[in-house]
Amino acid sequence: MHAPSRRTVLLGAASLASPALIGEARAATFAAFVQGLWPQASAAGISRATFDRAFAGVQPNPRVIELSQRQPEFRKTLGDYVDLRTSNKRVTNGRAAFSEHRATFAAVESRFGVPGETVCSIWGNETAYGTFRGDHYVIQAMATLAHAGRRSAFFQSELIAALRILQAGDIAPQAMMGSWAGAMGYVQFMPSSFLRFAVDFTGDGRRDIWNSVPDAMGSAANYLRRNGWTPGVPWGFEVHAPGLPGNRASRQSISAWAANGVARVGGGPMSGGAPATLWKPAGEGGPHLLLTSNFNVIKRYNNADSYALAVGHLGDRIKGAGRFSKPWPPGEGGLVHAEREEIQRRLNQLGFDLGDPDGILGDKSKAAVRQMQSRFGMPATGEADRAFLERLRRG
Repeated sequence: MHAPSRRTVLLGAASLASPALIGEARAATFAAFVQGLWPQASAAGISRATFDRAFAGVQPNPRVIELSQRQPEFRKTLGDYVDLRTSNKRVTNGRAAFSEHRATFAAVESRFGVPGETVCSIWGNETAYGTFRGDHYVIQAMATLAHAGRRSAFFQSELIAALRILQAGDIAPQAMMGSWAGAMGYVQFMPSSFLRFAVDFTGDGRRDIWNSVPDAMGSAANYLRRNGWTPGVPWGFEVHAPGLPGNRASRQSISAWAANGVARVGGGPMSGGAPATLWKPAGEGGPHLLLTSNFNVIKRYNNADSYALAVGHLGDRIKGAGRFSKPWPPGEGGLVHAEREEIQRRLNQLGFDLGDPDGILGDKSKAAVRQMQSRFGMPATGEADRAFLERLRRG
C-alpha cells in the first residue's frame, strides 16, 4: 500500500475544515481582493476616504452568487413576454404614472426628441414604474461578482465606475441600491451607463436616478437619443401585409411599403422616407409590424427583440392604443394568453393564491391545475388545455 501523498493529505485536511474556517478564509481573500483594487481606484480619481466609506463593512454576498447562477425555470414565448410586459395592469399603471408626471415627460421630450410615452414605457419595463428597483448594495454586489463571478473583468470595471459615481457625490454609499447584477435606479442603469448617459435634469447638482423621476426619465431619454434615436419617427407600427416576406430582409421607405400594398392597421398614415423593415415574429397568423431604426435603438438598452417590442407597444398603449389587432398564436395547451390569464383568475377565485394573473403557467399554477383536474376527475397532469378551461367555466 502506497503512503498518501502530501497533496492527498492536504486535500483531506481541507475537506475536514470547519465551515467557520472556510468562511474566514474566503473573507480574507475577499478583503485582499478589495485592497488590491486601490491602485486602480486611485488612478480613476477615487479618494481614499471615498474608497474606505464605500467598502466599510462589506463582505461577499452569497445571495448575489446564487442569483447569478440561477437559470430560469422556463422560457416565455415572444408573445407571452410581450403580453406580460403590456398587461392591462401595467398599461393602467403606466397611464397613471404618465399623467402624474406629464410636465416632466413633456420637458424630456422637448429636450431629447424621444416620446414621453416611450420613456415611461422603459420605466415600466425596467422597474414597474419604480416598484422593483433592487435591494442590493451595488458596491457589495459588484465586488462579490468581480471576486468570484464568471465575468470578473466586466464587474471589476463596473465596480470602479460605481466608485466614480460615489466620488462625484451623486448618491451616498448606503443609498446606492440596485439589482444583484448592478443595475440601478428607476431605469436600471449599469454604473458605466450612468457615467455616460445620466443627466441632472432638475439642475440640483446631482444625477439622482434612484429618487428623482425627472433625472431618471431624462437619463433614459438621453440614452436613447445618444444611441441614435430619430425624433419624429415611430419605433414601428402594426400593418396588414399578407403574403409579403416578414423576415426583415428588405429595407425600404414607409412610402415604398405603402406602394407595395402594405397598409397600417387602423388606417394611420403610411408616408415618409424613413426606412423600415417588415417583421412577422409569429408568422402569417400573428401581428405584422413595420420597424424603423428606432426599434434597434431601443435594443441598445436591452439587446432583445422581445424587449424592444414590449417597450414600443407599451408606449403606444400608454398613449391610448389598444392591443395588436392580430393575437399571438396559441401557446401551451392550445390556449391564447388571455385564456391562460382567465384560468389563473378562476383558480384565484377558487381559493388558490397565484398572485396577479400573468398568463404564464408556472409551478404554482400547474400545482393548482393538477389539484383541480383531480377534483374534476380529469387526468391530473398539471397541464391546462381548452377542456380544463371549459370545465372551470362550468363551475
